[in-house]
Amino acid sequence: MSPSQLTSIKIEPVGTYQFPVDKETVGNISFADEQSVQVFPAFQGTIIKAFAELGSQVEKDQPLYTIKSPDLIQAESTLIGAAAQFELTKKELERVKGLPGVAQREVEQATSDEQTADGALKAAIDAVRVFGKTDAEIDQMIASRKTDPALLVRSPIAGKITAYNAPPGLLVQPGNPPAPYTVAVLSVKWMLADVVESDLALLQLGQSVQVKVMPYPNRVFKGKISKIYPMVDPNTHRETVRSEIDDPKDELRPGMLANFIIRVEGPVAGIAIPANGVVREPDGTMTAWATTDRRHFEQRVIKTGMRKDDRVQILNGLRRGELVVTDGAIFLSSMLSAPAE
Repeated sequence: MSPSQLTSIKIEPVGTYQFPVDKETVGNISFADEQSVQVFPAFQGTIIKAFAELGSQVEKDQPLYTIKSPDLIQAESTLIGAAAQFELTKKELERVKGLPGVAQREVEQATSDEQTADGALKAAIDAVRVFGKTDAEIDQMIASRKTDPALLVRSPIAGKITAYNAPPGLLVQPGNPPAPYTVAVLSVKWMLADVVESDLALLQLGQSVQVKVMPYPNRVFKGKISKIYPMVDPNTHRETVRSEIDDPKDELRPGMLANFIIRVEGPVAGIAIPANGVVREPDGTMTAWATTDRRHFEQRVIKTGMRKDDRVQILNGLRRGELVVTDGAIFLSSMLSAPAE
């Protein structure tokens, strides 16, 4: 081989590389159900007004919607009545105490009536507080003698509105789907992947996973296995594995097809050469070019194993430390195998 031809190839000694043992499969991205909350009202009612839109980011305790609740109206009516009765008995007690020569029995009766009314008022206040009314709102209702039928429903968590079904006038009930709102924490997604049953013994909770999706081909999303479902599909002989994937920028979308890589064992050391040093021959065999003097070359049939980071594991055909062509092997193979003219 001429010196000019030698400049087009690269020669390096066969080295070693730590090959991680990975398993790959395909899955789908979904919302993390454990971090998604359907926001139902605590009581039956009709929606008066909705405050948040689909896709909006909301904070914990932020108002989402109000409903007109018959239960709330009843509780407030009882409150107003109890407040009026307490005021009446209080005035009666004051009147009785102010009378000259009043009988002790009459004073005791008025005192008892006032105490009973006070207890009923406190119970009515507590009943209205259950609906989320503040002390200031309760005082206003008592002072104005008017009910406030609007029951405010707040977001129980900080997150994004992922589902909305809250048109004004809609009758809603606790736990009766669809929920007026669904709020989800989107910084973590789930990935559901179906793994062949022969690989299940290699998987365990907490194992690290790497996920790639088509919209971001050069990105790797990291996560860990959070659940291995207990049933194997008898038709496909696969079992569903769920992973929690970190998504701080909310880039993953439910339904996305994802490539799922699980590191099931520690790295395995093996002799390796760059992928450009391996040539696939027309008959399917793998070859590499070895040299002892960087001028004369011997084609070797090799057996390859794992591939990672542009490195190919060599199981047979080369020894550690031997000089091999690591770039330009295809050119060398084509040139030396060409028929002489």
